Amino acid sequence: MNLNQELQNLNNRMDKCQRKLAAAIQRDDKVIIKQFKDELLSLNKKAQNVKHRKSTEVSGKSKDVKSLAFNRVLTKAEQADMGKLKKSVKDLVVVHPMTALGRSMGIKAVTGYAPKAF
Repeated sequence: MNLNQELQNLNNRMDKCQRKLAAAIQRDDKVIIKQFKDELLSLNKKAQNVKHRKSTEVSGKSKDVKSLAFNRVLTKAEQADMGKLKKSVKDLVVVHPMTALGRSMGIKAVTGYAPKAF
């Protein structure tokens, strides 16, 4: 299971626990309230752990991409025919600013990274 899916499952379980906790509070059932509060705490810790692993993974990818020797902003024509560009440039990595990798790198336009100039 990938990290996004794992995080989504944890969020769904936390939401379900919060709804059941609200119902238990309304019934004033002390045992069930304690049970769901403990479960919410453990789920929250797991979600924080998954978020940290996800950010570590993205920063590692960012470091690998930034270590490539050459980068430049791609023109609209190159973006339109990405297949041709990737065939002509060996080991090209294209980073879009709206992806997690692009946001972590702080780029403002679609940028290509490669070991040699293109």
